[in-house]
Amino acid sequence: MAGESSMSTPTSVQARVEQFLAERRQLGFSTCNDGYVLRSFARHVHTAGHRGALTVELMAAWARNDRHESNDPRTWARRLKKLRTFLRWLQQFEPRTEVPDDSIFGRLPERQAPHIFSEEEIVDLLARARRLGPSPGLRGAVYETLFGLIAATGLRIGEALSLRNGDIDLKDGILTVRRTKFGKSRQVPMHPSTVDALRRYCWQRDLAEGPPPEDAPFFVGTRGRRRGLALGERHVERVFRDLRQQLGWGNRGAHFAPRIHDLRHTFVVRRIVQWQAQGVDIDQAMLSLSTYVGHTMVTNTYWYLSAVPELMALAAGRFESFTARKEV
Repeated sequence: MAGESSMSTPTSVQARVEQFLAERRQLGFSTCNDGYVLRSFARHVHTAGHRGALTVELMAAWARNDRHESNDPRTWARRLKKLRTFLRWLQQFEPRTEVPDDSIFGRLPERQAPHIFSEEEIVDLLARARRLGPSPGLRGAVYETLFGLIAATGLRIGEALSLRNGDIDLKDGILTVRRTKFGKSRQVPMHPSTVDALRRYCWQRDLAEGPPPEDAPFFVGTRGRRRGLALGERHVERVFRDLRQQLGWGNRGAHFAPRIHDLRHTFVVRRIVQWQAQGVDIDQAMLSLSTYVGHTMVTNTYWYLSAVPELMALAAGRFESFTARKEV
């Protein structure tokens, strides 16, 4: 049809998604989560047989089709929000592309309170991961070590899965996290117990698969076509979901269920709580914690004081101390 938008072909949305993700990777952004969301949207467009400019109605229908079958408009609003950067980028090629605003499902609240794992929950998670089959085999050691490392260092899941053997310095106990969420690299010192756990995993892995090259993935698949290749985030999420269901945890966060990312939140919260018990000046320590976990702004670290119930008492105590000094 003359003058019809180039978005009329079902594959063109997918092509634009891949072009967008490639540009983001060149700028140093991690695209694992964006890729999953945008490819899901592109599949929806293809399945719906949509032709012409992308509309808010089409996006809203996709947002309601959540894999968790959520009936919460806030969940739908969060899904729509993940499309906006791509859609604004797409407008340079397709000016009639619509970009959804907050009026569709309502304004989103600020960041939601996470599920903070108890020590018992983390122990149970690692023990259940250790028993993952088949046995004998390496799969249980891979997931026990992966989840344990995130809990012990606060790494993002994408950072942990991107580790290469050359990034692990077991002699000095330091991880090098390269090209993080914001395109920067950082070094992460580890507790001796964490180093011991990684050393044990390396021994098991090398015994089963042979010593890998330095540029090979640290955490590897153990079955089928993925054997010896880097683990995929979606696959790890499925394994975690299965373990979570087996363990039957209650949900103390505002999300749909405890998530892998909540292990990172738990690391931050427990570190602040321990500092408080040790009498450490929290304000002075926050910058080092922010650097350690790879926050771009220290305000992202301070967010925990006002958003996580376990730290609300600490924040209240600091406020009372401040107001008392002002009164004096």
